[in-house]
Amino acid sequence: MLSSRFIAGAAALALFAAPALGADYLDGAVQSTDIGGQMVLTDANGMTLYIFDNDEPGVSNCYDDCAVKWPPLFADAEAEPEGDFTVVERTDGTAMWAYKGMPLYYWYEDAAPGDITGDGVGGVWHLALE
Repeated sequence: MLSSRFIAGAAALALFAAPALGADYLDGAVQSTDIGGQMVLTDANGMTLYIFDNDEPGVSNCYDDCAVKWPPLFADAEAEPEGDFTVVERTDGTAMWAYKGMPLYYWYEDAAPGDITGDGVGGVWHLALE
């Protein structure tokens, strides 16, 4: 039988360990990951998310070829805002996630978790920082 002292100690350690693993949002769909000393938003698989300077809060301006190279972080039809995360309705009828109003995207040339090759592309694409 486990002592209550052991259980309390394990619970306390779990509380302190959780922040080191990164914050988890939207039931695990988005997380905060330390990449190069910056807390960067990634999807559940660790793929980096980006924001676009040509967007406006709550408005995506990335369609057609842009959306091929910068796929949106799509949201399910039932998605509900959660904290700093909101849902942006796109003109093509789809919905995508936004962080602090800014729509979130992937970069098609990022091949593995932790890749940040889209940061600075065209001077208008940037890491989505927490």
